[in-house]
Amino acid sequence: MAHDTVTTRHAERGASLIELMIALIVLSLGILAVAQLFPAGARAQVSDRMMTAGTYYAQEKIEEMNRLAWSDPALTNGRHPAGTATEALGATGKWQRFYVISTLPAPLDNLKKVTVTVAWTFMGVRSVQSTTYLRR
Repeated sequence: MAHDTVTTRHAERGASLIELMIALIVLSLGILAVAQLFPAGARAQVSDRMMTAGTYYAQEKIEEMNRLAWSDPALTNGRHPAGTATEALGATGKWQRFYVISTLPAPLDNLKKVTVTVAWTFMGVRSVQSTTYLRR
């Protein structure tokens, strides 16, 4: 009977200190791996917001162009503003916008192609382009 008691005590001993430490290390590595996902997700969310704002500014210019008369100086062929100048947008001027107008060759010379480019700097230079066609 004494022999059965000793065997039972060894079987019910529980986890050793080394086993607990290994379990804590594995758990902490898992938590660290998951914690690294949060900053990456936040950066992606800010990047997406910037892209949305850039697209909004491009669409805003396209809608403005739709209201202009065919002979308006803003619809002359070329880059607007001219050269390398850009139009600063937003409260902080983080976004820069310009657009290019080109009249299509005949027989489509009643169409003007408008390409609006909006650029900004966030983790490098980023930009979005939007193109539309205006009819005489």
